[in-house]
Amino acid sequence: MERQKPLPSSEVIVSVQDLTIKYGDSVVLNNLSADFNRSEVKVVLGKSGCGKTTLLKAIVGLLKADAGTIRLFGEELGDPDSLRTSQILRKTGVLFQNGALLGSLTVEDNIALPLTMHTTLPSKLIKEMVHYKLSQVDLHHAAALYPEELSGGMKKRAALARALALDPPLLFCDEPSAGLDPVTSAGLDDLLLKLRDGLGITIIVVTHEIFSIEKIADKILFLNKGNILFDGKLSEAQKMDSGPVADFFKRNELTISQQQIEKPDFTLEYTK
Repeated sequence: MERQKPLPSSEVIVSVQDLTIKYGDSVVLNNLSADFNRSEVKVVLGKSGCGKTTLLKAIVGLLKADAGTIRLFGEELGDPDSLRTSQILRKTGVLFQNGALLGSLTVEDNIALPLTMHTTLPSKLIKEMVHYKLSQVDLHHAAALYPEELSGGMKKRAALARALALDPPLLFCDEPSAGLDPVTSAGLDDLLLKLRDGLGITIIVVTHEIFSIEKIADKILFLNKGNILFDGKLSEAQKMDSGPVADFFKRNELTISQQQIEKPDFTLEYTK
């Protein structure tokens, strides 16, 4: 199926300007500036330790910058404990790498948690909204299950439903495909694109999975040692013939080719 094009927009939803973050004497992000536009999927990638997750944590208010500014929806993030910062961040959803579901709660109760904490909606309406969110991620049958009863892919979808509970226009995903088999990973990618195309959600993804990057990315932000080496369309990055960006894609292409040589029936194995 041909991929749908993102909604056209140049509206900046997230703006990072001159951001510097240090861990002790080590500079993790060095005077970094980048914009993220409405209704696009932008993937942040690079080698381990390049600052991908640090950037994500800073944008969602989990890390305080040593210098620079971060604006969400045109407003600068201030004190992480302030009421206004909390109100701004409430317009975002986060899909954590391990799902971060609470094991003592059912799937239904996990998804209801943001609604219970941040709204005064009656319990009956919250229940209806939770089941609607579950239907959005094709998990309506799992409401009464506990996280330990879910497969890896189901946990990710349940966590995604929770991230969408408050209908955020901005979604962050930290390694969404980590630990998933190829078919489940592809299904999650399809779901993210469905949200982008159907609801106009802006999605910022941290990942190193080449299959996912090539499928979902409108643009990429490539980091290297805390600096930006490339910020633009995926198609333009793939045309580069030298440097770390080109090496990243070529190395992954070689890995994929080697896997196909070693397992020539790979596709058949996962399409039975």
